[in-house]
Parts: sequence; structure tokens; C-alpha cells
Amino acid sequence: MASGSVERHEVAVLALPEAMAYEIGLPHQFLGGAVDAEGRRLYRVRVASLDGGPVRTSAGYAVLPEHDASILDAAQTVIIPGIYGTSAMTDGTLPQELTGLLRRTATRARMVSICTGAFVLAAAGLLDGRPATTHWVHSPAFARLFPGVHLDPDVLFVDDGDVLTSAGNAAGIDLLLHLLRRDHGSEVAGRVARRSVVAPWREGGQSQFIERPVPDPGDSGTAATRAWALERLHEPLVLADLAAHARMSVRTFTRRFREETGMSATRWLVLQRVALARRLLESTDAPVERVAELAGFGTTASLRQHLHAAIGVPPLAYRRSFRGPVAHPM
Repeated sequence: MASGSVERHEVAVLALPEAMAYEIGLPHQFLGGAVDAEGRRLYRVRVASLDGGPVRTSAGYAVLPEHDASILDAAQTVIIPGIYGTSAMTDGTLPQELTGLLRRTATRARMVSICTGAFVLAAAGLLDGRPATTHWVHSPAFARLFPGVHLDPDVLFVDDGDVLTSAGNAAGIDLLLHLLRRDHGSEVAGRVARRSVVAPWREGGQSQFIERPVPDPGDSGTAATRAWALERLHEPLVLADLAAHARMSVRTFTRRFREETGMSATRWLVLQRVALARRLLESTDAPVERVAELAGFGTTASLRQHLHAAIGVPPLAYRRSFRGPVAHPM
């Protein structure tokens, strides 16, 4: 669906017993608040319980959704927040009625889970033979209960087309922003992220296990070098340049960078250049050759290769799909 469309995408959030209260509200915050360039809302997000009655959450209080599971009939995306306990996590089963509901819904809607919501999708048989993730704490139990799922416990989220899964609740935010980028491009996702004061892009393949996410007070980490590099993406920066700016050896810088970001400096640099290229393709009329230069890829062929690897489409196709109604020449 293009950014200028006035037809809102229907999202149903299914709150099951012992749902994570925080995660029930995430889709409304991040999808429900997304608007196009004219300020029109792009999604209608509604919350349902199976029978329309109150649902006890893992936080010890109940929520009362306004809808029952019948709204799944019209949903284009169905989101399952995390749960705690229940048969899905203890023995890998669901009530027969719920299994049937999810399987019918999955034939026509995009299915998304946050955190331990993956146990629900797996118990319904929707993840068999597919890649998926969940919170790393629960990954051993998940692997034991669902050996037919290709579990990757070391990533933030997995996009397998019509079925997407995320790790813990913060990774659920990353997945929702990923959905926004996939549906409407990085400009829309960036606006939502800025309003919510969260990182606009953490790659799904980034590790859940970041050893030092917050530098110690007085620590001479790599944050300043990352900020420096973001201002110079058009330059032919390499690992040695980054290490020199940080006043570290390449070996020390490589180790510290991975500890702080969960990925290599080279991979991070490519991702930042892809993100910049996407913004330029969406918001300017600059020729693809110029976009390649400004984003630091040098050649159109290099830009095409990296963009296709990241999102599966070439530059011109991306621009046609996601550029807003007004673009600015450069």
C-alpha cells in the first residue's frame, strides 16, 4: 500500500490470557500513530479478546478490549503480543478453537508475534519449517517444544514474508518499525520513531546479546566515532578510518564496536548507507547515480547490490513504491 493511499490497513491485536500488558499497546503506539504526508492515518488498530470479555494480563490486572475475535475476519495484519505461561508455553498446545481461528486467519492475513507470542503461532502450527525468533530467555523451551521451527535466538526479529516474529518487547518495537518501512518506507517509519524517541532502525539480524549497550561513565567508546561517521557517509570510509578517529587499534575498535552495537563496524556502515540511500530515494529527485555518491556507495551498481540485499528491490522500484508526493531535487 503506497503512502498516499487513503485506505487504512486493518490491524487486529489479539490479547490472549496472561498477555504482556505493555505489548498489547505497542501496535497502537507505532502503527496506529503512523500518518502519510497529508496527515492521514495509515492503519486502524483494534484490540480484541477471544470473546470480547476482559483478559487477565501478566502484570496482574485485566484489560477489557472493545472487540471480540470476529474482527480478525477483516484484518490484514494480526498481532499476537507476548504471553506468560499458559499451555502454549508449558506443553506447546492451544485450545482447538484458537488453533482453528489462527490457521484460518493465516490464510489471508499477515501474522506477527511479539516476544513469547511466537509460542502461540508455533503451537498453532504456523511456524513449522519456517525461521522464527523469540526472547532468548525462553528459546531453550521453545526449541524443545517446537523442533520443526527454525529458531534463531540471536536476532531481534525475523521477517518471513507473511509471518514475522520478534524477540523481547523492545525488539517488538523494532519489528513494528520494520513493518512501517516495509509498507510505507523509511520516512513514515522515521517520523513515528522520532515521536516515540526510539531508534529508527535496528536491523533484524542484529544480535539480542549486546554485552555493553550503555558505555560506562567516562568510557571512551565508539559512540563519538559513529556520530562522526554519520556526517561523512559520502566519503570512502573504511574500518581503519573509524579506528583512527576513535584512537584505537583496529583490533580493539572492532571488539569494542561489536560489544556496543551487536554488529561489526563494516556491517553498521553499510546499513547506515542503505538507510541514507532510502531516505534520498524517497524524499528527493536526485538521479540514482547521485544517490549512490551521496550515500557513499560510489557506483550505481554498488547501490543496487546493497539495496537489493537489504530490502529485495532495486533503487528505481523502491523510489516508485515509497517516494512521497513531493520530492526535492538535489
